[in-house]
Amino acid sequence: MESIKKYIAEFIGTFTLVFIGCGTAMLVGCDAVNGCGYILTAFAFGLAIVALAYGVGNISGGHVNPAVSLGVLISGGMTVADFCGYVVAQVLGALAGSGLLAAIFDMGGVEDKTGGLGTNGLGGVNGSAGAGVLVEIVLTFLFVILILGVTSKNQSHGSFGGLIIGLTLVAIHIIGIGLTGTSVNPARSLGPAIVAAIQGNTEPIGVVWVFIVAPLIGGALAAFVYKFLESAKANEE
Repeated sequence: MESIKKYIAEFIGTFTLVFIGCGTAMLVGCDAVNGCGYILTAFAFGLAIVALAYGVGNISGGHVNPAVSLGVLISGGMTVADFCGYVVAQVLGALAGSGLLAAIFDMGGVEDKTGGLGTNGLGGVNGSAGAGVLVEIVLTFLFVILILGVTSKNQSHGSFGGLIIGLTLVAIHIIGIGLTGTSVNPARSLGPAIVAAIQGNTEPIGVVWVFIVAPLIGGALAAFVYKFLESAKANEE
């Protein structure tokens, strides 16, 4: 029963992240030329994470991201069974968030200024999958290693942990939006891409593998590096 509660929390959390983050991008646009929309989108994703950290973080840890869950798994913080349950819940939450956004924008006749439900793409790197993979690996590595550090039992950030993580995501979006739209989260990318494909826009689904594979690699690398650094510190002590 406890695991089910965690999965429900992850579903709600990922739904909220996509609904607020992608929804803001759809409303205001998030291209580099439109500076206001760019910054608003970055803060929408970051502030959503802050809210989730304090809302469902005490139930499931507030991963809302398969790359984060993978990092926690490798670090020994969860079981394989829970990891699988988390990922399923996260993807379903992203699908639900994207589906609701599609319905609202369609019924209300609202223009989607991203052209694809806030999906990620390679336009900022001139269609280069290699560059996109590199960007997402680096950004996810930085994000996940920060999360592992902030949530480590050896750290004492008190009630500020969620705020630190959220503001870091804002910074990551500020640099990443103009390159790949910033994923660092396979569920956040897959949900909108699938719903966009259902609507007839198949371009995002064609490159979504970049935003699944690269964040998972980045999350895994972060876990291995953090474990090494933490063990080295323990040996010194």
